[in-house]
Amino acid sequence: MDFQLTPEEEAFREEVRAFLDENLPPEDQRGPEFLAEWNRKVREKRWVGFSWPAEVGGGGGSLMKQVILKEEMAKRKAPPLGTCFMGLAWVGPAIIEYGTEEQKKRFIPDILDGAYQWCTGYSEPDAGSDLAALKCRAVREGDHYVVNGQKIWTSIAMWSKWMILLVRTGTDPSDKHKGITCLLVPMDTPGITVRPIRNMSGGSMFAEVFFDNVRVPVENRLGEEGEGWRVTVSALAHERSGISEIEGLRRRLDALRELARRTVRRGRPAAEDPEVRRRIASIDTRIEAMRLNGMRFLTRQLKGEPLGSETSINKLHRAALEIEIGELALEMQGARGAVAGGAAAVDGGGWQRFSLSWPEVVIGGGTPNIQKNIIAERILGLPKDA
Repeated sequence: MDFQLTPEEEAFREEVRAFLDENLPPEDQRGPEFLAEWNRKVREKRWVGFSWPAEVGGGGGSLMKQVILKEEMAKRKAPPLGTCFMGLAWVGPAIIEYGTEEQKKRFIPDILDGAYQWCTGYSEPDAGSDLAALKCRAVREGDHYVVNGQKIWTSIAMWSKWMILLVRTGTDPSDKHKGITCLLVPMDTPGITVRPIRNMSGGSMFAEVFFDNVRVPVENRLGEEGEGWRVTVSALAHERSGISEIEGLRRRLDALRELARRTVRRGRPAAEDPEVRRRIASIDTRIEAMRLNGMRFLTRQLKGEPLGSETSINKLHRAALEIEIGELALEMQGARGAVAGGAAAVDGGGWQRFSLSWPEVVIGGGTPNIQKNIIAERILGLPKDA
């Protein structure tokens, strides 16, 4: 695919750069008032949901322009385009593709405006790497589904207003994928209990969620009954198809290189250590592999071809890189790598917090085991586990 930009696309890049020059202050000047004004301005330009159809409130922009927009934003460390992360990443696209007209009118404007947060009710204690083995059950009673069961590792469930929830409605054991249904559930529905899970860095991004005879209107079903697996695969493909996170990894790698230059190991800069140099080169190479994969995915999208299981490759790469970058940073610091606060902490303990926060990226959107299973079965054609 020839990625030579058209004059219109080049003009759009200049438009984005001019907007950033005018509206983006240094990072230490970006307080709450700035963020509120930033969100208003990018929403006004329809850069939130930029590639979504204009008829649902999106920007109606092309895929190439979306890539340009995200690249320029990432290079300048701009705030996110929109505040409803999960809504923009996969809930909104799923509603646009599978939702009724009433659902689109009800949810899409709020997602674009960042009116509230969404969480994702997928993983369960016994259904993580094998999501299709989920047991959370929904039984239809008239105009409602009655839901019972449990979800775990649910990001930001504590302050989300809605959940996109996978439940089992079918009973045919011969094809467990066909028995899954997707529901859109208000988090204040009676019978829902949320218990935060504190992680090793002291935060509580994840939670376990319990459902005790939770009644969900049938009108809140997304797609047809039994179509939940297809809705989910399509939704997660939207999350994994982007290449904008590569700029973030590159910035983190640049910071790692700078740390290596000013960190002394055995009497000389760590940047001169052959093992450190080898590991940094390996990280750099894999980030470039992610970029090329992202271009491959973009090529398919430009040709009108749907994205599928191949997007799990970049998700797996990113999970490994997040962990390895943090581990190398702490190893270079030696004994000080265990110090997260006080005068002795390197860079104010930022690397320690980064190293301990990887579960949010690694688990979110599907664990490495999930990605490996997808790659093995759907790309390499290997047999499923018995």
